[in-house]
Amino acid sequence: MIQTDVFVEMECCQCNHEGEAVCGDDFLFERVPAENRHLAALSDGLGSGIKANLLATMTTTMALKFIRSNMDVLQSAEVIMDTLPVCEIRKISYATFTIFDLQIGGKSRAIEMDNPPFIHLRNNNDLRVERSDLISERWTSRKVQVSEICVITGDRLIAFSDGVTQAGMSRNDYKFGWRREGALEFIKRKVENNPDISARELSSEVVMAAKNCNENCKCIDDISCMVIYLRKPRKLRILTGPPFHKESDAAFAELVREFDGKIILCGGTTAKIISRELNRPIELDIKLFSESGGLPPPSNINGIDLVTEGILTLTDVAKRIEKNDDLESTSTSISTSTSTTPMASKKMIQLFHNSDEIEFIVGTKVNEAHQDPNLPIDLEIRRNIVKRLKNILEEKYRKRVLIKYF
Repeated sequence: MIQTDVFVEMECCQCNHEGEAVCGDDFLFERVPAENRHLAALSDGLGSGIKANLLATMTTTMALKFIRSNMDVLQSAEVIMDTLPVCEIRKISYATFTIFDLQIGGKSRAIEMDNPPFIHLRNNNDLRVERSDLISERWTSRKVQVSEICVITGDRLIAFSDGVTQAGMSRNDYKFGWRREGALEFIKRKVENNPDISARELSSEVVMAAKNCNENCKCIDDISCMVIYLRKPRKLRILTGPPFHKESDAAFAELVREFDGKIILCGGTTAKIISRELNRPIELDIKLFSESGGLPPPSNINGIDLVTEGILTLTDVAKRIEKNDDLESTSTSISTSTSTTPMASKKMIQLFHNSDEIEFIVGTKVNEAHQDPNLPIDLEIRRNIVKRLKNILEEKYRKRVLIKYF
């Protein structure tokens, strides 16, 4: 099983400027497992739309590259400003940024230029951050601020574009906008009401609240909120396929009994083994077949979070999350908002979304039914589809995934 004391959840929610197809802000995340290091960047490009998005995307891409290579901070900022294309209207090249370089168990830092000051929340208190100013001789109007920070389990780091702090400026009741103080108080209330609120949910709540501050709830500027949350990992274990040796069935079932986290059983034979060994009956609601959406509906076993059919469901889930069919447009997180998603797939995707560490226990007994050449060519054998899921969940959704064979 995956062994770790802390999981770093990194998420960003965005809302595009009214009438624009793309967001003028950009964010980028990267994990460096060999160094137990987590990098994140949020940039706000000048203006809105495609040009702003270009500026912001170039900034986040260069920023993470330079920070990863430990390039000098001021030199990195100068290269970024030198490289950005010049706006035809305002005759300047400009993008703000907030960068986090977190080394768990080591030194961490935040680097900021002209974004609203980030929030470091611990025990629902905004920690005081000491910032050192760096000023370039070539870009004297730009000030880069560097903060040495210490992060521990339970901390949250929140950064946002000025679409958050300036929200509501068009209204009389927000004369100076929502400001950092307004966002901070809102965040503290959310955390107080739900101490375990995820980075994904909190970032979405902040963006929606900022948008609602504006007149007619319109997005009059690009709005972005990036949240990093260090927490005890939420764990999910998926058992799929029977063990190679039938004598191992009892040990296979013990993987369910001993696990401190969510459990999915994927496959009819797998469910029957667990049901028999744990003496827990399988229950199936016949009425669910009419609502199942093209796949066999989930069954129920006491103490198990989800029981589904096997290879068909895994294949359907992989296709959906690979194609972003189940993603919200304002977030990079897994969602289940698509009504056409089969019930079993929807529930499995939701469990993926709500987990940080996902462990697949793959039984290695061959199921002859899956070798039938008359079955669809994309009906991959179990081990291949699990590897495919692992790659998608790690690369696109920043999950920590492990596969074990049994």
